[in-house]
Amino acid sequence: MQYSIDPKSGNSLSVLGFGCMRFPLDRAKTEKLIVAAVRGGVNYFDTAYLYNNSEATLGDILHKHNLRNEVYIATKLPHKKCRSGADFESRFREQLVRLKTDYIDYYLIHNISDLASWRRLCDMGMEEWVAGKKADGQIRQFGFSFHGAQNEFMQLLDAYDWDFCQIQYNYGDENYQAGRAGLRRAHEKGLPVVIMEPLLGGKLATGLPPKARRLFQEAAADRTVASWAFRWLWNQPEVSVVLSGMNAPEQLEDNLRTAETAAAGMLTEEEAAVFIPVTAALRESYRIPCTGCNYCMPCPNGVNIPGCFAGYNTYYTMGFTAGMIQYFTGAVMNHPDKQSHAGSCIHCGACENACPQHIEIQQSLEVVVKRMEPFWFGPVLWIARKIMAS
Repeated sequence: MQYSIDPKSGNSLSVLGFGCMRFPLDRAKTEKLIVAAVRGGVNYFDTAYLYNNSEATLGDILHKHNLRNEVYIATKLPHKKCRSGADFESRFREQLVRLKTDYIDYYLIHNISDLASWRRLCDMGMEEWVAGKKADGQIRQFGFSFHGAQNEFMQLLDAYDWDFCQIQYNYGDENYQAGRAGLRRAHEKGLPVVIMEPLLGGKLATGLPPKARRLFQEAAADRTVASWAFRWLWNQPEVSVVLSGMNAPEQLEDNLRTAETAAAGMLTEEEAAVFIPVTAALRESYRIPCTGCNYCMPCPNGVNIPGCFAGYNTYYTMGFTAGMIQYFTGAVMNHPDKQSHAGSCIHCGACENACPQHIEIQQSLEVVVKRMEPFWFGPVLWIARKIMAS
């Protein structure tokens, strides 16, 4: 296992982190994976209040095997469920109980998407609350996980003296959300950057089009397509930790092998060049050729245009279930208090003037509505928003 130094704390972080969002249903399998990961050198575990039973499961297993002091725990505050400063404290205390610990190494604001959301938290006393928690050692490092437009990410970086951040980033959509520019800017500010979705929800491991898979195999027949994705990330010096939601021993073993040689500049020129035709093949499989560059954002009416297109494309490359999950999590529920889905387009045309791909965005959003917003969409969205607001 290779390690990166967190410049803010001096902590030595495993370059491979364990994403705990989707543990196996079998508790015994989860336990074996976590213990094996720690024994393999993984010391960064990422969970969240909103991940179903994840915190409690992780806490139980670490406690049972006396591993708490061998790892760094990262977990997240569900800020959209907080109505006052008192909610910060009540959620945090609940998390400590679940995780069977008296402190959190890396604490994040979960899924923050814009500067306005951070200012809302500040109005409720967030900065003072965090300062108190850091002073008494209950929170060691404080940061945020981001899902939003790149310009919002840049503003968030400058809005507070953060200790770290977490972004979605991979070779399949390197300009989506914070993107490469955001990654570099965070690094310039001295922040360790944790990467989520390195495999684009599994698409870059199991959902690659045949042409892309063949290109990787021709370049290195003994290397998995997942390892190519991780190597692309670790090749970049700005990347500190890459999270992987490993739910099978073979996935863990493959990732550990790749992490053994992880280093900035690890790709040869020939290997780096392979990603050019692979990415092109990946784009060819998209029904809507959106690169996620975010030039069309922000939409005057709040539509998450790249998120809508990502869900639609996922529908065709990975199937109905994966597509709808991507659509809801990446577009519809990204702003649960706004009408951010494709059906909210008011056809103002501002997006098309800004799109460097010259996509007919208004027409494409209509196509998305027909496929992704069937008759039951409205009632399900209403229920989901009620749950989020409760």
